[in-house]
Amino acid sequence: MGAILAVLEQRAGKVRRVSLEVLTAARKLADATGTGVDAVLIGASGGGDLGTFGADRVFTVGDDRLALYQGAAYAAIVVERMKSGGYSTVVLGATTLGRDLAPRIAARLAVPLLADVTAMDHQDGLVVSRPVYSGKALYRLKVTAPACVISVRPNVFTPVESRKAGTVTAITAPTDADDPRQRTVRIKEPERAALDVSEAAVVVSGGRGLRDPASFKMLEELAAAFGNAAVGASRAVVDAGWRPHGEQVGQTGKTVSPSLYIAVGISGAIQHLAGMRTAKVIVAINKDKDAPIFKIADYGILGDLFEIVPKLTEEIKRIRAS
Repeated sequence: MGAILAVLEQRAGKVRRVSLEVLTAARKLADATGTGVDAVLIGASGGGDLGTFGADRVFTVGDDRLALYQGAAYAAIVVERMKSGGYSTVVLGATTLGRDLAPRIAARLAVPLLADVTAMDHQDGLVVSRPVYSGKALYRLKVTAPACVISVRPNVFTPVESRKAGTVTAITAPTDADDPRQRTVRIKEPERAALDVSEAAVVVSGGRGLRDPASFKMLEELAAAFGNAAVGASRAVVDAGWRPHGEQVGQTGKTVSPSLYIAVGISGAIQHLAGMRTAKVIVAINKDKDAPIFKIADYGILGDLFEIVPKLTEEIKRIRAS
């Protein structure tokens, strides 16, 4: 197995957390096969600290025209680097950007694409895993092709320091990288600049037990009391139109891995558990003692959420004020 190329993401010139997860996954695989890890960062000229998370070399394309994601240009850069560097594997995040970029790269290289991977190892060849059937089963696939593209699910590979040289080299985009048919000109931020559930240290999620959308005001107040929290939701309430899809946690929503996850009025369907079970501490608040969420919760509070949540909010405020 040849060296690995990790494709990193940046937003406003800053490397995103998912990039550190990608590097960690790539480094673990490289160490198992005795190969190296190079990284490519497009649209920013930094990257000097990426060796901390396992990059032997970092190639940057600090072109202002590429500060925003440009599908054709990004794919051309990665493919050119892949061919010139002799890599066998491309690893990137299964983010909004990665879901568009990964198939472009795989198509240009005519290699397999292994999407939304949650585990990788090497057992007489590369073996990857990903959940299927709404998380009810785990699909394991052995890769026999000489090269492939892998997208890893965000918030699954916890960033781990693995210090390498991390030498930075500036490269340029191929002359034919631009696609005149399409170009990203701006990114429209949400009107409400809320913390994204996939990046928050604390996530407070609500389900059908809240009875109506107005009750989410309680969760917003609890999240505000923590100060570094985001509000999440189950698929049921998102489908009902109570909350935006960007807040959905679960198999068909976002995967989160916060330090603290508070599930309020969520029964714990397997699809929801697939998106939050890697949280470090899980607290469940539910009046149903048989709710599946209690089986994976570190702490369970059995009772009326409409009484518990306001009291919890006041207590968090008191503790933070002291």
